[in-house]
Amino acid sequence: MPVLLLTRKVQAAKTACMDLEPFIRRLHDTPHRFVLAATGGGSAAFSHLLTVPGASRTVLEATVPYASAALVEWLGARPESFCSLRTARLMAMAGYRRGLRLAEAEPLLADAPVAADSPVAGVGCTCSLASDRKKRGPHRAHLAVQTAQFTETQSLDLVKDQRTRKAEEELVARWMLNVVAEVSGIEERLELGLLPGERIEVVRTNARPAWQGLLSGAVSAVWHRGTESGPLDARPRAMRGLFPGAFNPRHEGHDGMHEVAERLLAGPVDCELSVTNVDKPSLDFTEMAARLALFSADHVVWLTRAPTFVEKSRLFPGVTFVVGADTITRIGEPRYYGGDPAARDRAIAEIAGAGCRFLVFGRQTEQRFETLDALVLPAALRSLCTGVAEADFREDISSTELRRRDA
Repeated sequence: MPVLLLTRKVQAAKTACMDLEPFIRRLHDTPHRFVLAATGGGSAAFSHLLTVPGASRTVLEATVPYASAALVEWLGARPESFCSLRTARLMAMAGYRRGLRLAEAEPLLADAPVAADSPVAGVGCTCSLASDRKKRGPHRAHLAVQTAQFTETQSLDLVKDQRTRKAEEELVARWMLNVVAEVSGIEERLELGLLPGERIEVVRTNARPAWQGLLSGAVSAVWHRGTESGPLDARPRAMRGLFPGAFNPRHEGHDGMHEVAERLLAGPVDCELSVTNVDKPSLDFTEMAARLALFSADHVVWLTRAPTFVEKSRLFPGVTFVVGADTITRIGEPRYYGGDPAARDRAIAEIAGAGCRFLVFGRQTEQRFETLDALVLPAALRSLCTGVAEADFREDISSTELRRRDA
């Protein structure tokens, strides 16, 4: 899949700029606006930005979710690691989404200082720096930036016991300001004073135009098959079923479900991955590319902005959704509809009105293997379901367990 993935090492500034205040004034003179989040270090960058006049043109918000609970709240979910490239990307995406909302609201202020269509970016920084106790692992930091055009991560391992905590903090802060400058189109960079052997590793994923539309909300769905892609109104084939999932990671259980579903539905089954989630950051461009790379060129995979099955039924009327027993149980629980059984019933009625049904595969629980027959579901939902017998398919593997094993 020809997604542009760039990897490089940053060793020296393009143009050294030793004076901090003029550098930040140049940042404030660009139209770009940022939501910045830092945990574990790097927050000194916020002070540098805010103490130079003109910060309201650059900073939409700067936040320090330092406690574990604060970071979980910022992300909307608990990360698998609190100091990692992926967590930095999640922070940047959360900042980008918040930045879009804040920038949209800004024109409502009478003294709005910048145009409503100013470019928005989210920057996330997560660190493990020198502390008042000896650290067994490396001193490291990860920065990520999310814009409408690309996802970029930068990572640095610091030589241990060569700087004070204050010095490490200042290095990361200046590094974050350099990232802001890069996004803003400024060539100058602040000197970081890297030691021999220290290198900043950079990976950037540039988005396809259709992906940009997905992230902004201008596009509701786009399909991929090998190197081909297209919009909702130019789908590559008629499908009988749709297999939604996170596919994080995709495994042999997914392959088995897909094969059985195509046999039982007597026709093609496409896969679907929603890039948005009700209470989590959207998938970034790096994650979209990684998930799509797990599929062969024969698979049709849809990227959508449809996290709920009501939204999926609006995009794909008349299809049968391929789901597990745990998913169909959630669809029937009022707590996923704000605790309102009437809202749940309306959602099920809309799915039925769209001509959609569910093919339900069994799922291993702590006690037993549960098929559709063992589930307690609302009658209206059960009437839309066809169960897959244990004899036809059973695979006791989960993406969650695979992620835990890899971690």
